[in-house]
Amino acid sequence: MAKTLLDRSDAVRALAGVFRRRGFESGSLSVIQHETGIGRGSLYHFFPDGKSDMARAVLDQVSVWFDEHVFEPLRATEKGADAVRAMCREVGAYFVSRERVCLYAAMTLGEERATFAESVRAYFTDWVEALSTALQHGGLSDDAADAAALDAVATIQGGLILARAYDDDQTLLDIVARVEKRLLDALA
Repeated sequence: MAKTLLDRSDAVRALAGVFRRRGFESGSLSVIQHETGIGRGSLYHFFPDGKSDMARAVLDQVSVWFDEHVFEPLRATEKGADAVRAMCREVGAYFVSRERVCLYAAMTLGEERATFAESVRAYFTDWVEALSTALQHGGLSDDAADAAALDAVATIQGGLILARAYDDDQTLLDIVARVEKRLLDALA
């Protein structure tokens, strides 16, 4: 039996789990209904444009979280090392608690990737630029900060893939810890 939802945010949280487990392509409306327990009428009430609308809402929720917990603190810092430590702590905890899946990266895998290309590009650009800003505040040159930030984000994303392949949270946490150490060493 379909469950009754009080608001759209409940649906978005439930949908995020489906997209994490199945990706966008494999999350058919039937699968979404079954795995979330949300009826078709409720889904279309909250997401009139269908599955793409659902995925956009999930990505928007992820974007808000990252803006608040990662990007804005990186941009606002005066102490690069503190910002790096906070970013690594937040990112490690976030991805472990969300089944070691980056929904933005997952949206680049299927045939629908063009639908989300701008959102995906913006997410990764924001992360790299925010981290670069923190590294510049920590004393790195613009070019060195840009390169270190790009490498750090790429390494964390690769760590997510390996951690999922190994089905092991510690793999990701160890990779994030090494990223943190490399960035702190560069700032020292």
